[in-house]
Amino acid sequence: MSFQRRKILRALMSRGCRIIREGGRHTILGDDHGRTTAVPRHAQINRNTAKKIASDIEIDPEQFLREVR
Repeated sequence: MSFQRRKILRALMSRGCRIIREGGRHTILGDDHGRTTAVPRHAQINRNTAKKIASDIEIDPEQFLREVR
C-alpha cells in the first residue's frame, strides 16, 4: 500500500511542521521541538517510508497512516 505525498505533507503541516528546505530528491520538514524528517519527492510513498516519517517527528505511525489514507 502506498500513500500520496501531498496528503503526507498536509498531515505533517497540520501538526505544526514546516518546510525547512527543498532538496533535489527530498523535502525536509521540521517542527518547533527540533525534530526533522525527509519526505521523498515521489507521487506515491510506500508504507514503510511513511511510518519512518511519522516516527522521525514522534507521531504514532499507525494513527498517522490512518490519517493520510
